[in-house]
Amino acid sequence: MINDSRVPSLHVHLAWWGLRRFTLDDAYFQWQREVLSPDEIATLHRQVEQKRRGSSIDEVAFYDATAHSNILPVLYSQRYDYYLAIGQRVVDRIGAARSILDVGCGVGILTTFYAKQYPNKTFVGIDRSPISIARAQEQAVALGLTNVRFECVELDQASPAGSYDVIIATHALLQAEQDPGLPSRSWKTFERASVSQPQAAFEQRTGIGPRLDRLRVLLAVGGRMILFEKTRQLARRIPWQRALAARGFGLIEQPELIRYRLVEEVADDGPFYLLGMREACQFHWDEAPELDEGPLFDRVKLKTASPDSGEPLYENHWPSAQTVWEQLRAKQLLKGTTKQEPDDRQLHVELGQAEEGVYLYCANTEDQRQLVLVEPASRAILEVYYQDIVSSSP
Repeated sequence: MINDSRVPSLHVHLAWWGLRRFTLDDAYFQWQREVLSPDEIATLHRQVEQKRRGSSIDEVAFYDATAHSNILPVLYSQRYDYYLAIGQRVVDRIGAARSILDVGCGVGILTTFYAKQYPNKTFVGIDRSPISIARAQEQAVALGLTNVRFECVELDQASPAGSYDVIIATHALLQAEQDPGLPSRSWKTFERASVSQPQAAFEQRTGIGPRLDRLRVLLAVGGRMILFEKTRQLARRIPWQRALAARGFGLIEQPELIRYRLVEEVADDGPFYLLGMREACQFHWDEAPELDEGPLFDRVKLKTASPDSGEPLYENHWPSAQTVWEQLRAKQLLKGTTKQEPDDRQLHVELGQAEEGVYLYCANTEDQRQLVLVEPASRAILEVYYQDIVSSSP
C-alpha cells in the first residue's frame, strides 16, 4: 500500500529536478522540441538505439550523456509516473533501517527523495555512470542533504564498502530485457524444469547471479531488500525468483504487480518485492501465471453477439486464454502444427471448430497464449491467420 501523504512532497521533489508530468505524447514531444535543438534530439535518438544493443559500454555512454542538465529533465519526465509508483512504495518500507544502499541510483532522483524523507538515516547511491554520479552529488549539495553520498561502482566488478540494513534496486539488476528467460516444459504447460543447468545459464548471461552474490554479502543481519525489475513475463519472473530463493531470500510481503504510464504508454511491470532471509518470512514463492488477467469468457454474451459486426466473438492474448481454450465444448481439430526449435522452444498453433464457433489457438514455451473465436462464416479469416503464423520465422 502507498502512503498518500507523501504524494505532494514527491511531486514537489520531481518538479525541483525539472521534471514535468505529461499524459499526451503530442504535448511531451512539443516540449522536447522547445527545450532541445534538432541536433540534440537526433543525438539522443542515436544513443537510445546504441543502448538497445545491450553493450555495457553503450549503456554507460547513454547514461553519461543523459545526465547533462538540458537533457535530464526531458528524458526522465517520461518516467514521471514510474517515480511516483516506486518512490512512494520504497519510502514506506524503509522502516527502522539506519543504513540504506540504492543500487543503480542513476542521477539520484529517487535517492535524494529518500534522503529528504529520512534525514536521520544514512543513504549511499551507487551507479556505473561517472557523470550520473557527479550530477547526483551536485544535486544532493544543492538540496542541502548531508545524509547521502554517491559512489561510482560497477557492481559486476566490485562492491561498495559497508553493511546495509536495506538494499534497494529498481530497474538496476536485470536489464537484459530481450533475454527470453527460462522456457516451460512444453507449450501445454507453464511449469519449468527444476534442473540447474538452464537456471545457471540464465544467471550467467544476464549477470544476475554475481550481482546478487555481491549484494547478499552487503546485507546486514536482519536486513531487507527492496527489488523491482522488468520481470513481469513469467519466463523471466521464475528464474529471477529462483535466483533469489537460491541465495536464501524469502517474501516479507506478497509481490505486487504495478501498472504506471510512460506518457501515453501503459507499462505493466514488476513484481515489486520486499525480501528478507527465508527463515523470517511467511510467504512462499509462486510460479503460477497471471490467470486472472484477460477478458471474461461468457457463453451467454457469445450467443447474443451480432454476427455482422466483423469483430471476433472472443479474443484473449493472456495466459488465461489456455483455460478458456480447454473449456471450449466439443472441440474438433481442423488443422494444427507444433514447431520444435533446436533450443527446445516450441510453438503450437491450431485451427478448430467448437460448439462456441471456429477458433484459432496459439501457445508457446515462452508463456504466450492467444485464442480467437469467430462465427463459422468468418472461418476464412482465421485460415489466413493460421497460415501466416505457421509460415512465419520463429
